[in-house]
Amino acid sequence: MRMMMQISIPVEAGNKAARTGAFGPSFQKILDGLKPEAAYFTTGASGERGGFIVFDLKDTSHIPAVAEPFFLAFNARVNFFPVMNAQDLANAAPGIEKAVKEHSKAASA
Repeated sequence: MRMMMQISIPVEAGNKAARTGAFGPSFQKILDGLKPEAAYFTTGASGERGGFIVFDLKDTSHIPAVAEPFFLAFNARVNFFPVMNAQDLANAAPGIEKAVKEHSKAASA
């Protein structure tokens, strides 16, 4: 399942990792394990370091193993969102149409 993970790294934890030289190598090791489809980095709503990483989650039981390295290395906050690309959405069209037909009748009754 294509998953987008949002990470937020508290300023203090990020600064400590940067000062010790651990930030880059730790982050790269985590990314190497995830083999992301895409990774984008930005600042969070509160000005902390953050990013969005899109990767394939084989099973939901893997969520703790994916999140734990970010917790341990950076005291990060992590959120997971299932996402689709344009082709996935196109493939979903028949199911969407069926749901609209079935549930529009119930909603208008």
